[in-house]
Amino acid sequence: MNFSIAKSTLIALTLLLSASWTNAADSKATTPQPAASKAAASSKSAKPDAAAKRKAAAKIKLVDINSASKDELKKLPGVKDAEADKIIAGRPYGSKAWLVTHHVIEAGVYEGLKGLVIAKQPNKDAAQNAALYQKKK
Repeated sequence: MNFSIAKSTLIALTLLLSASWTNAADSKATTPQPAASKAAASSKSAKPDAAAKRKAAAKIKLVDINSASKDELKKLPGVKDAEADKIIAGRPYGSKAWLVTHHVIEAGVYEGLKGLVIAKQPNKDAAQNAALYQKKK
């Protein structure tokens, strides 16, 4: 019995250690190390860069798949007339992932546009939304 407890503890510690190594490697890869010349730069130059990034992110207008027109849908990457018609015909969607799970568009097309679309819910009441999503007979 003591052996199985020790074995379980050892496995848990190994998983925890590997997860922390993975996390450290990911953060090290995504965060570039500042060079000596960059360290000497003033903090004033960093503030406009952050503001510019926020402004660029705010310019991206997400397309609501539950209310967008055919022309708005066709502006999305990989969406042509047929796909736009299928999206409109399958409304309303509970989430943007329903485009793939309900076979409206292919997974590859979805990967290209999932950051550009949202699926706003028509009602604040969850019960009313659930009634909308019932399978049509």
